[in-house]
Amino acid sequence: MESFLVNILPLVLSYAAGAGLIVLEVFIPGFGLPGISGILLLALGTWLTARAFALGPAILVLVIVVILLTIAIIFILRSATKGKLRSSPFFLKEKEPVPDEKEKFTNLDGKTGTALTALRPAGIGLIEGKRIDVVADGEFIEANEPIVVTLVKGNRVVVKNA
Repeated sequence: MESFLVNILPLVLSYAAGAGLIVLEVFIPGFGLPGISGILLLALGTWLTARAFALGPAILVLVIVVILLTIAIIFILRSATKGKLRSSPFFLKEKEPVPDEKEKFTNLDGKTGTALTALRPAGIGLIEGKRIDVVADGEFIEANEPIVVTLVKGNRVVVKNA
């Protein structure tokens, strides 16, 4: 029993903690402290195994742990997209709708407003009470001058002096 506590338990704990931290890293964006700590604990477990037994068993155990980690991460990611983990509080449930830029500006053609900034040729205009990025039609327009929308193409709003 004492041999198990001295020789085997530290190996098992370092491999388990390292694998757990690497799996935790899957849920945390970026490559941070859990991932680095997990890799260091796996390296420590491999070194302890090589010291207690030999290099061959240490490499074999490391390969088995890496294979099990790969299977676990694949399972977790698959479950996160299609399985029960999808409803977990770890993942966002609602997506915010992205406004359609084409619908946003289609009703501006022919509208009038005011240049909030100087348009050289680009700047900001106030059209129907909304701040909109606009482009002057080849001419310099001073701030606070009246403008009229001449062309709307996608999210590009072209204006000229009113």
